[in-house]
Amino acid sequence: MNNFKIIPLSAAYAQQIRNSRKDQYGHNVIEKVATGLGPCRVSLKPFERNVDNRLLFTHSPFEADNVYNQPGPVFIHAKEVEAYNDIYRFPAEIKANKKSFPLTLVGYDDAQMMVLTKLVGDDDVEVLINNVFDSRPDVAFLHARNAQACCFICKIERRQ
Repeated sequence: MNNFKIIPLSAAYAQQIRNSRKDQYGHNVIEKVATGLGPCRVSLKPFERNVDNRLLFTHSPFEADNVYNQPGPVFIHAKEVEAYNDIYRFPAEIKANKKSFPLTLVGYDDAQMMVLTKLVGDDDVEVLINNVFDSRPDVAFLHARNAQACCFICKIERRQ
């Protein structure tokens, strides 16, 4: 059994972005047909190139402003989608496509200070997450990021 849970962007947050067409920084949201796979940060599923409309906006995955805030670009579907709900497994389509979704895990302590970085590479991301949470009590949560683009994919918390 995995000792973690996946936290996508919430459907309510995504709906706020869709309705306001502004991100949390007041930037205009950009809507375009998908040219890449993404993934959508709500459903955590890849986009279908040249078919899906997606919204691009700036997002910070932190609850408090700090030196590791790392706001950056993320994509969501332009239309409402179901939030990722298989929260005790890492999204299979992302995990299986290491070429399109090279991953880095970044660990933070309770004060949201970075305490770990781990390139996933050819390793199994679920095994790495479990190992981090088993061996590093100082890691309160992880962010999965694209190792090439550095953009945030999802938050990973310890399973309670």
